[in-house]
Amino acid sequence: MDLVTPSGQEPAAGSPPRQAPTPLLRLRGLSKNFGPVQALSGVDLDITAGRVTALAGDNGAGKSVLIKCIAGIHPPSSGEMWWAGERVDLGSPRDAAHLGIETVYQDLALCNNLDIVENMFLGRERTRRFVLDEESMEHSALDTLKSLAVTSVRSIRQPVASLSGGQRQSVAIAKAVLWNSKLVIMDEPTAALGVAQTTMVLELVRRLADRGVAVLVVSHNMNDVFEVADRIAVLHLGKMVAVRPVSELDRQVVVDLMTTGRSTRGALRSPAAEQDDGPAR
Repeated sequence: MDLVTPSGQEPAAGSPPRQAPTPLLRLRGLSKNFGPVQALSGVDLDITAGRVTALAGDNGAGKSVLIKCIAGIHPPSSGEMWWAGERVDLGSPRDAAHLGIETVYQDLALCNNLDIVENMFLGRERTRRFVLDEESMEHSALDTLKSLAVTSVRSIRQPVASLSGGQRQSVAIAKAVLWNSKLVIMDEPTAALGVAQTTMVLELVRRLADRGVAVLVVSHNMNDVFEVADRIAVLHLGKMVAVRPVSELDRQVVVDLMTTGRSTRGALRSPAAEQDDGPAR
């Protein structure tokens, strides 16, 4: 692996070489087809702890298929997945959760008729002597929300139906973090949110990365992407056309990559060469 500086340039003369951190998740040559339809083709991507990686692409580029492969929903047709330096095969979402991969989908998968605690422990309820351990679950839910600085909800026993869009997103993210997740995938986390709620969610995403969690965000909103991401990975027609530090890109270049698969401002290096981009901001 080439050693590079945070800006992607070679180290200055006389400076000691810097060893790049080992990626938490490494995808190599990942492909997925559904019959004759090739959804992904030879995707390479490294995701490192403590960084926010934004996954961008036009409709039909393969973003949803890629995150579902990582989440254990779709088994790849070919390619390799490496987790913390070890080769893994994810046969189900349970396998992914066992490793520490949690996904917050666009619909959030929250039950409106349940309160915050019940939603956060849904399907993973704690029991003591065959009875729900309500006290333990309440303490864990409250501690998780506090650790993420989520202070906008008035009670952890508040029904989800009474929450705003931003509050629901915060609960869904806290639910993922509750299970000691190491990689959190978010699908359009700010879709249909107002300005204030979007700001709240983006700050929460940044706090996750600052805690050492790897975050993969799928978003069409370029303003949000450039606000929160450390790197941007761009898919075009199922192929990874660029993975670059956000400081080396602008909105027009990303749009060009999303729509044409190439930049009008000169050639980009291969995605494999862009994996090491230095420490998170």
